[in-house]
Amino acid sequence: MDKTLLFLLLLSGFSCQAQTKLSDKIVGGPCEGCEAIFEYGDEKLLAIDTLPLFLDNEPKLKITGIVFHKDGKTPASDVILYLYHTDRTGRYPKAGDEKGWAKRHGSIRGWVKTDREGNYTFYTFRPSAYPTGEEPEHIHLTVKEPGKTAYYMDDYVFADDPILTLEKRAKLPNRGGSGIVKPKLENGVWLIERDLILGLNIPDYE
Repeated sequence: MDKTLLFLLLLSGFSCQAQTKLSDKIVGGPCEGCEAIFEYGDEKLLAIDTLPLFLDNEPKLKITGIVFHKDGKTPASDVILYLYHTDRTGRYPKAGDEKGWAKRHGSIRGWVKTDREGNYTFYTFRPSAYPTGEEPEHIHLTVKEPGKTAYYMDDYVFADDPILTLEKRAKLPNRGGSGIVKPKLENGVWLIERDLILGLNIPDYE
């Protein structure tokens, strides 16, 4: 292996370990790219975030909800959520200065940390399907809760997407609850309400 590449991989690993405590329980199974949840740098995370290019694209989305503990009733605070998705051409756009997982995930991504009541909100826009047309429109979601390693939940997918066939719906694992959403128009912005349940259908959670 090239020495430079080896150094970068080690550096990336140390960076993730600095964010992930050794005492964190390993959950969720393999998760390529989950390390990206730590790439917010020195930014102070709030319960609300606006993703890049929100103002420049339609249809606009407001994604909001409450994160609950495994019991599905108790709000979970201080949970980090990481979203990323394609642009309106179905590609992950680059700004040109990407580092880390942004080289794969592109520039349309954002982070929030739930408040005391478990609330979270993202402002973004509806992505398009990949140019191949084989996968439904989707928004990726990764979570990091205290005491657990980062893991992914079901993507946000759209009930009115013709690519989201009954066959594809039946194969969804419902990690964190169903990711199938039905946006409703409010004041020019399509509202998506999705509550999340930590640990639901997540391997090795308990």
